[in-house]
Amino acid sequence: MMRILPLLLPLLFIGCASTPSGPPLRTVDYVDLDRYLGRWYVIANIPYFLENGKVASYDTYTRLPDGKLGNDFTFRKGNFEATEKTWNGVGEIVNTETNAEWKIQFVWPISSTLLVLELDPDYQWAVVGTPNRKLLWVLARDRQITDETYSAILERIRAQGYNPNEIAKVPQPLE
Repeated sequence: MMRILPLLLPLLFIGCASTPSGPPLRTVDYVDLDRYLGRWYVIANIPYFLENGKVASYDTYTRLPDGKLGNDFTFRKGNFEATEKTWNGVGEIVNTETNAEWKIQFVWPISSTLLVLELDPDYQWAVVGTPNRKLLWVLARDRQITDETYSAILERIRAQGYNPNEIAKVPQPLE
């Protein structure tokens, strides 16, 4: 974990120096945490240096004994045969009325604010982003989603001020 600390330090400065562009993002009205917990495959994201080259990635959310959220990010570097690695993070709910605003921390003292921007009524897919619109993840319970669903998600995030051309699919193995 200490090897990634130098890589994460620039995020602290990016987070401090960045201001939201455009109107504030709209989160979902409410996130039922018990339904949200579990594995979410990364279908697409706005690429950035920490996730570049990662494939077969997914987040697993758990409730920790102290009430915080565990956020384990698992991935393979470069190809599906590479060794699976996991980074362990801890999250806190910032807005307990909606449960849609979180602070996630993988390395102390760096944390990021994440917003649940879109959420399928059946909790089959979700969109999570940062307030400054620099990072975004499309997540799903399955490794693949239909082209129709993906296109609809892109239209929803376009309405939130994101540029869909900045979003790239993350390779996932076929089921």
